[in-house]
Amino acid sequence: MRHHPRKRFGQNFLIDESVISAIVTAVAPQPRDLVVEIGPGLGAITRPLADRLDHLHVVEIDRDIVARLRTLFPPQRVTIHEGDALQFDFAALGTGLRVVGNLPYNISTPLLFHLAHGATAIRDIHVMLQKEVVERMVAAPSSSDYGRLSVMLQYRFEMEPVLTVPAAAFRPAPRVESAVVRMAPFARLPHPARDEAWFGKIVAAAFAQRRKTLRNALKSYFSVEDFRRLGVDAGLRAQDLRIVDFVRLADQAARVVAA
Repeated sequence: MRHHPRKRFGQNFLIDESVISAIVTAVAPQPRDLVVEIGPGLGAITRPLADRLDHLHVVEIDRDIVARLRTLFPPQRVTIHEGDALQFDFAALGTGLRVVGNLPYNISTPLLFHLAHGATAIRDIHVMLQKEVVERMVAAPSSSDYGRLSVMLQYRFEMEPVLTVPAAAFRPAPRVESAVVRMAPFARLPHPARDEAWFGKIVAAAFAQRRKTLRNALKSYFSVEDFRRLGVDAGLRAQDLRIVDFVRLADQAARVVAA
């Protein structure tokens, strides 16, 4: 049964066996691990994972692929959750969850934020994304790739690029290279924010117009005196701040509202 990739689901199916093997080796699944695969597609990674695990969960939105997977894997070995990964409650599967997937390019960023929201239930994440997205995820302050995605994910995860995947490893071949990244939630946050909602709000506002200095980008939240008192240079741009600096600003904003 041949499946035609659907653009609306951002489907690019992995076909390179060496890449598949490298990903599974990086994950190193153990039989009793609690693993969920996002977007199993035609089962390229699903098969070797299922062979190594007592049980595997997969989340798939495409009904045709769901029907195909049900013919390939018995329910006692693979549980198929039909639906949108953006709406799926990953924490409901249990704690110590290991997440694996070739994330659709069109929803990769919101899906990463969704996973971050449930990070307390997660042991680790191994996902494939556009290479440029992975570069943004792991970027250091004062680099051109450093942005909101970098800050929000580095606040909660240790991250490490695992391998680069050429376009030819997929069918159909995308127009960009991909990369696999390993993400592990911190056991204890290095710089916990007083109010994470405020942290997210300040980070988003700071990066909304990257070329603006903090003095202008955050003028509705802080005065020049506030920046001075907090030890943050108001003449810098958002890309120059460390996570601890954003936390300091967010904590101040939260204190003002709570007062």
